[in-house]
Amino acid sequence: MLKQKIVAISLGGSIIAPPEGINAKFLQDFKKIIVGFVKKGIRFIIVCGGGSTARNYQSAAKAAGKLDPEDVDWIGIHATRLNGHLMRSVFRGLAHPVMIKDPTRKFKWHTPVLIGAGWKPGWSTDFDAVKLAENFGADLLINLSNISYVYDRDPKEPGAKKVESMTWAELQKIVGTKWEPGANTPFDPVATKTARKLGLKLAFVKGTELGEVKKVIEGKKFEGTVVV
Repeated sequence: MLKQKIVAISLGGSIIAPPEGINAKFLQDFKKIIVGFVKKGIRFIIVCGGGSTARNYQSAAKAAGKLDPEDVDWIGIHATRLNGHLMRSVFRGLAHPVMIKDPTRKFKWHTPVLIGAGWKPGWSTDFDAVKLAENFGADLLINLSNISYVYDRDPKEPGAKKVESMTWAELQKIVGTKWEPGANTPFDPVATKTARKLGLKLAFVKGTELGEVKKVIEGKKFEGTVVV
């Protein structure tokens, strides 16, 4: 049943810390799920995004004056690192002692859990997750956000339809080809291109629906979008 020895997760920052405050209940339940699979021999790469924390800081900075895109990116990166340090603390005792900021750096990983966060301007945490999946041989990547499905267009638009299964080429058409800091797309366009070349399986799941997350890891049918 559990075919993946290493599972990579790109965890949206707005799941960790939504606008109303840090979701302590999610952290508790998420930890229980991961620990349960760790006991079955599964290892996890968890890369944290900046989410609403990043966007709030970016918006405030933009309101004060014109910003260089690199400055916008650095604000977001530091938000991801705050979330990452929180997550590493949650998994203390199971997690690699250092939060990974550079996914291209070679290092040895022996613990059940590895926590990552933002790297540098021009690269998203989705890309970091893809790169770490490549480095350590994960073939399943789970994207946890505040939506259950990828839609064929902006879900706020009339007539937008959810997609349960799609190819990487179809996802690339939706997200585009260029990364923009603070962009609110289902997945990073550059990470999409890289994951497509690697042949990764990508599952989009609503992060707070942990029962569905569990189904993905178990290889069962789940509520969400799968990309192959």
